[in-house]
Amino acid sequence: MSQTTRGRRRVATATPARSRRASVLEERDVATLAVRNGAGTPSERLEVRKTYKLYIGGEFPRTESGRAYEVFDAKGHLLANACRGTRKDIRDAVRAARKAQPGWGAKTAYNRSQILYRIAELMEGRRGQFIAEVMAAEGFGRQRATRAVDTAVDRWVWYAGWADKYSQIIGSVNPVNGSYFNFSVPEPTGVVGVVVIASESRPLPAVTLTEVLATSDVPGGVVNLITGLRRELVQHLAGHMDVNGLDAFGLDPSQATAIEELATENVKRMARPPSRGLDGYDWLSANAQSPYLIGHFVETKTVWHPIGS
Repeated sequence: MSQTTRGRRRVATATPARSRRASVLEERDVATLAVRNGAGTPSERLEVRKTYKLYIGGEFPRTESGRAYEVFDAKGHLLANACRGTRKDIRDAVRAARKAQPGWGAKTAYNRSQILYRIAELMEGRRGQFIAEVMAAEGFGRQRATRAVDTAVDRWVWYAGWADKYSQIIGSVNPVNGSYFNFSVPEPTGVVGVVVIASESRPLPAVTLTEVLATSDVPGGVVNLITGLRRELVQHLAGHMDVNGLDAFGLDPSQATAIEELATENVKRMARPPSRGLDGYDWLSANAQSPYLIGHFVETKTVWHPIGS
């Protein structure tokens, strides 16, 4: 084959380069996404404001009334609008807790320990967010807010360690006059400490905690949170006949007696608030955590078993 033939073949097989077609996005003119007063000047980015809802049955519904109330920071600046829960929201939360209680009570103590530890892991991942919200809500400096958040995370870890050990402290093997073994074993009371009413004036960190619970291994309904006005919610919770216990820690001591009278309607267990009120209680101290606090909301079952020969 001659050089001329080879050159012709090369020319014949060569294809002209295709012109690159412009992208649809490149063809469009760049336009401002936001203007101020129609002047065409780009405005400052609008912050995406967070919507704070209730937490019931593992979901985040709005209150059935559609009402909300304003939440302010320590300096009086508006932070957000929080749902103003109602009596029906309390009923829904108790119903969700009652439905979840058998499954939660059936889990092994070791499994519950793992779940509590998982919550601490997720809170550690959101540590910066919790610190910022505590600073805004409480008016704390960064150092004090950091200490409060770190103590909260550490306390979840602390109680996770006690989840499969507290029965050895609260339970016992009792001496009896006879050929029997006698055991006292703590068991779950029922719907206790499951329905939580967040702080009325500073509910936002508690709502953020429910977002942690929703993405953890806590089954839906084990923890439910209602935001709103205490004077509208506490009496409904105390008088609810399907609630087995009430932790009145956040109440003013002067209100404890009236709430305790409501709780007697179905013989609820009740933990009274600190006698000196919350202002006289050091939540950050080591004395604020104890395995014996678990004993306020467990029932003691005593079992007799004959000693075999």
